[in-house]
Amino acid sequence: MTTPELLSRIPLFENLGSEDLEDLSILLREQKVKKGDVLFRKTSEGNALYFIRQGAIKIVLPSRLGDERIVTIFTAGDFFGEMSLLDGMPRSADAVAAKDSRVLILDRSDFLRFLKNNESAIEKILSTLSLRLRKTDELLEDLTFLNIPARFAKKLLDIGETFGQRDGDTVQVSLKLSQQELADMVGATRESINKELRVLREKGLVTVTDKNIHIHDINRLKRRIH
Repeated sequence: MTTPELLSRIPLFENLGSEDLEDLSILLREQKVKKGDVLFRKTSEGNALYFIRQGAIKIVLPSRLGDERIVTIFTAGDFFGEMSLLDGMPRSADAVAAKDSRVLILDRSDFLRFLKNNESAIEKILSTLSLRLRKTDELLEDLTFLNIPARFAKKLLDIGETFGQRDGDTVQVSLKLSQQELADMVGATRESINKELRVLREKGLVTVTDKNIHIHDINRLKRRIH
């Protein structure tokens, strides 16, 4: 797929004509990253917008004690890094490759010039920021009102919906996540997630291998949330 074709599938650029897509694609540079590579760190200067061409990128909030919280994982077609470009402030989180990936990078000056000439793109940016804020509110609500088994079940279902291939009442996710990463996503310890995985495996609901997450019964897993 050519770069203009890829851009046309990204909601931010869906209203652009073919010539505008061609002009925009010239401004982009591509970067290949290996799993674990850091694209930027929290507090670093925000000077570029990123689009995922292939792979997955996790957004991570680090603590002073060395702990982490995985806020979300973006996949092909998603963009990230827009907040710093809009407010001129440093990055608010780390961006780390969750798997081998290819990203397209748009420099801040080109991005701002693009926004000035495309009102529809501004609307898409605001809509995306609003949606991500709502997801952050939901995360805080889950941390406040749901116990670890419920939060973990909900996160597994979210991962399955975003990254999985569904077949009836089962889902297979081809995204390798460690128990520590799963724990970071729900605000729990690795030991507690290890215990939950054992319970889910014994109940025939979920199995996790080195390469895949298998959800065997979506409806029963949903019932663990309530």
